Amino acid sequence: MIDAQTFQRLFAIVLFSYSLGSADAASLLTQTPIFDAPPGTVGLGFGMRGGDSPYFDIKDISSTNNDSQRDLVPLYLYEGKYLFFHGTSAGAHLFRNQYFAVDLIAQYRFDRLQTEASDFYAGMQDRLQSLDAGLSFSLFNQPWGKLSATAVTDTLDRHRGEEIDLTYSYDFRPGRWTLSPYASYVYQSQDLTNYYFGVSPDEATPSRPHYIADSANFWRMGLNTSYRLTPRWYLYLNLGYEEIPDTIHESPLVDKTHLSSAFIGASYFFGNVHSGSDVTPFRKGEWSWRINAGYTAEETFNKVHRGYFQRSRDVHTYLAGFTIGKLLQDGPKVDYWGRFSINRRLENDYQDNFNEYVAYVMAMGSGYSPWSQRELFRYGFGFGFSYAESVPIIEQIKQERRGANTAHFLNYLEAQIDFPTSLLFGKLGSDNCYAGLTIVHRSGIFAISDILGNVAGGSDVLTVHLECKQ
Repeated sequence: MIDAQTFQRLFAIVLFSYSLGSADAASLLTQTPIFDAPPGTVGLGFGMRGGDSPYFDIKDISSTNNDSQRDLVPLYLYEGKYLFFHGTSAGAHLFRNQYFAVDLIAQYRFDRLQTEASDFYAGMQDRLQSLDAGLSFSLFNQPWGKLSATAVTDTLDRHRGEEIDLTYSYDFRPGRWTLSPYASYVYQSQDLTNYYFGVSPDEATPSRPHYIADSANFWRMGLNTSYRLTPRWYLYLNLGYEEIPDTIHESPLVDKTHLSSAFIGASYFFGNVHSGSDVTPFRKGEWSWRINAGYTAEETFNKVHRGYFQRSRDVHTYLAGFTIGKLLQDGPKVDYWGRFSINRRLENDYQDNFNEYVAYVMAMGSGYSPWSQRELFRYGFGFGFSYAESVPIIEQIKQERRGANTAHFLNYLEAQIDFPTSLLFGKLGSDNCYAGLTIVHRSGIFAISDILGNVAGGSDVLTVHLECKQ
């Protein structure tokens, strides 16, 4: 069972926020073109976020101890009737019609200061990212454009503040392009601004005097652009700008008067879990279930692929999982499946056992006999995200050796090879059931993704599985 605290954290992670023009600057900057997709559309993408940090002597947009001024953002995309997930943002529609929506949101706040980034901040406490939850009210499909009002508050007891945002945007659609200029008027409470830009008496030095930031009002503006390269591929370039209000600019921690940012990326839409419009009629409504179990592997995802199946030398831990899948798109060579897994991490008394929740898209291809055209095997490769209630002990050990951080929320990769049970067991098997191996992998994409905690490592589990299609 999931306790209330775990459910709150999981809900906040999944609802990274954004609801048709919501207030968060990072969400507006990383807006994707999935808003025009019909309910049920699933896609994946990526982008690079770059720009300024407001903090003195820091160039990295993430305000971390990192020489890079870029941040890789994986985009996990879903547009549903009630729920949506737009990569760095998601939400739940409480009410929605053709012109008006009320949405529950939980914005991921990218604001942060890692004091190791500069000697200037020695003796200070880090300022942490947070998750802000609230409501958004939106008017859209109007001849004059879109208007939204959003109010959020801190859910993780970090900055303990509030933010209110009013955003106006207008879409131009010349050919395959969509151009969306926007402007936002933002209010941030004193608790929020003082957490990120204040200096407490204990942190004060002659070059960094005690400072209390006041509440702030300011403008943000930008231009989001997308280009429909094909019916499934979208490219986009988004630009953002904001003036820093006086109460923040006067902080001894800040050396900027304005901030600029940019986001460039691409996304691909696989199909629709509801309509089945991308599936041939005889396979419409096809779904699958799978059970798998195995042990934590010693080697990396790449090496396990190549046959390095050794058990981890550091820990003897296990995984048991259940996965459901829905066919999104079929083709002559490759099928695309939307999948959701609940994995039970069995930590063998190193720590308490816990659940891991995974959502991903898998590309699945088959090999056939050249003589009979009988299916001989399948190979699948999946990409998505994983949220673990606790950090697996193997990840804690590996990251401690590197002196690096861990994260509950990480990128997810999966590889699967299997064989029809009719081929393995004859009449005792079935053409619709398969047995084989699955490699489960969590990682932070080489520490260049802020939303994944800038984690440099991960973990791998080798499992056996049984899967059947219905």
